[in-house]
Amino acid sequence: MVAPYRHIANLQDLTDEEAKEHFDIIKKGLELLKEVMEPAGFNVGLNLGKVAGAGIAKHLHTHIVPRWQGDTNFMPVLSDTKVISEALTGTYQKLKAKL
Repeated sequence: MVAPYRHIANLQDLTDEEAKEHFDIIKKGLELLKEVMEPAGFNVGLNLGKVAGAGIAKHLHTHIVPRWQGDTNFMPVLSDTKVISEALTGTYQKLKAKL
C-alpha cells in the first residue's frame, strides 16, 4: 500500500509534487515486488470513498497486489478466510532485504 504523508481523501487534491512522489513509489513497489515475488501481473488500484471500499476513507492510498495465474483473486473463499501463499512476515523479510 502506498499513501501520501498528507491526509487527504481525493486524488485531485494531491499537489503535483505529491502526485509525482506517490506514483514514483508505486513504480518502485512494482519493480521490487516483481523482482522478489515474480508475479505474472499486478492489480494497482485506488478505492476512493467509503462506498467504493476505502477502509480509510479520509486518507488516499493505492493498493499494489501481485497476481499469479490461477490465484483466487484475493477474494474470501470461506467466510473471512483468504488464501495467501506465504506468511506475511516472510514476504516482509524478502522485501526488506531488497530495499
